[in-house]
Amino acid sequence: MKKTTIKVTILFLVLIVGVVAYFAYLSAKRQDTADDAAMRATQLVLSRDLESNYPPTVKEVMKYYVEIQKCLYAEECSDEDIEQLGMKARALYDDELRAANDVTVNLLQLKAEITSFQEDSRKITAASVASSVNVDTFTEDGYEFARIHCVYTVLADGKSNLVDMVYLLRRDENRRWKIYGWDLAQNVNPTD
Repeated sequence: MKKTTIKVTILFLVLIVGVVAYFAYLSAKRQDTADDAAMRATQLVLSRDLESNYPPTVKEVMKYYVEIQKCLYAEECSDEDIEQLGMKARALYDDELRAANDVTVNLLQLKAEITSFQEDSRKITAASVASSVNVDTFTEDGYEFARIHCVYTVLADGKSNLVDMVYLLRRDENRRWKIYGWDLAQNVNPTD
């Protein structure tokens, strides 16, 4: 009887160790999958060739810009990824906005802002771009402009906060919509 009890106990311990090892394996696999998904999102955003595949509409420009923002502010990025994503974002900027923001200073500010986000345990968890019918277009000084809202969900201190931004885009000589500037929606009065 005693040998049977020992055999059952050993078998039971082996089963417990096997189950624990299996769950540890699954947990590590899920983490690897999540890391791969983040890597793929960043790589997908970076792989877009804006020279031959520039977004054709205001909404598409903003959707791509929001994808860049989510990569920067929701994931862990290397300095190299931050620089490449920052350069992709700058490629969407209007010439005047790029000229007013030196590339080196712009990238240093971006890195500092991302570091601040991470230190404060903040991250962008979602973002939505207004529908195409909600794009406000107008002409001023011979240029075509468009205003569009983007709402970001920012997780901070365990709470989700909505940040409503208004982006102003200007059509360039190649008929491409470029980001001219942005501000919080509460600071924008479109009738001015």
